[in-house]
Amino acid sequence: MIRNRTDERLFRMRLLPKDLGVALVALAAFGMAWLLMQQATGRTHTFADEESGVRLSYPAGWSSVESLQDVMLKVEDPYAPSAFKTSFSVEERLLDPAAPPTLQTLLDRRVTERGQFTAYHFIAEQEATVDGERAIRSDFAYVVQPIDEPRRPALPVVVRAREYIVVAGERSFYLTLAAPENDWERALARFEQTVASAQLP
Repeated sequence: MIRNRTDERLFRMRLLPKDLGVALVALAAFGMAWLLMQQATGRTHTFADEESGVRLSYPAGWSSVESLQDVMLKVEDPYAPSAFKTSFSVEERLLDPAAPPTLQTLLDRRVTERGQFTAYHFIAEQEATVDGERAIRSDFAYVVQPIDEPRRPALPVVVRAREYIVVAGERSFYLTLAAPENDWERALARFEQTVASAQLP
């Protein structure tokens, strides 16, 4: 009986270095996978508009898309887990130098424009800065029907959005993120990195 217990202990001690080796190899593999993922998701493309002087970096995996609106840039995440794809856009508007509007006035105009969206709901506003310039940030939500085909089952999507409005010289710029609610936190982190990279004229 005593001999059997001694044999079991010796057997366990012999296996211990192998178990530690397997654990270390698995840990190293997980670490390498994490580093590769960070490298892939951290890559960016640089957008530069020569006419306005705007320059910023957005996620490399996002692709350019056509827009019905007059925008300088519109990109979307093709891998967003929704029929409505997460998108980022940059708009530019010329201002009247004789009577430039305040940031609050520009925000109020946008709220009026956005009021046409289905189930539009203004959430919050806050002062901010973009490339050292005073800006105003607004959060809002609305509902879209991304698949609108007869007899095709598709639920509406709740969209959350954040927009920075900033005035630089005689122009106003609108940096806007729109994402399905289930992708909001991930998209917002990437958006804030994009805004932080922005260089204005």
